Amino acid sequence: MNITPQMYSKMAEKARPKSNVIVNTLTAFAVGGGICAIGQIIRNAFAAGGASDENAALWTSVILVSLSALFTGLGWYQRLAKHAGAGTLVPITGFSNSISSSAIEAQTEGWVTGVGAKIFTIAGPVILYGTATAFLYGFIYYFVGKLM
Repeated sequence: MNITPQMYSKMAEKARPKSNVIVNTLTAFAVGGGICAIGQIIRNAFAAGGASDENAALWTSVILVSLSALFTGLGWYQRLAKHAGAGTLVPITGFSNSISSSAIEAQTEGWVTGVGAKIFTIAGPVILYGTATAFLYGFIYYFVGKLM
């Protein structure tokens, strides 16, 4: 049987599961907002306890990253992501999940050739391009400041 690209597109369209964009968007918004609200509650608790704004923010980040890594290891983060989609990609928790899940998948290959080599498989490009962009913006900011 000879399948043309048009026939294949029609077959793929029929086989693809239908998604409810409105429900998916609202769920992602609610879960992402919930993660951010939990972070704000943690930050407010530290501030109420007498921590400076800087220390409250630091400890909030540490706790959110730790919880995300723990929940990834327990398989809870993936179950949440299955339903919440992009809502679980809140930057700090999503980044922690990507690093943790890469490490968990590679652990059977050993500490050096497995975890050590593959821990940044997903997060590596984010680190690379984030650092390069920060350097470029800093460079531009420095020279624009010199001109003004």
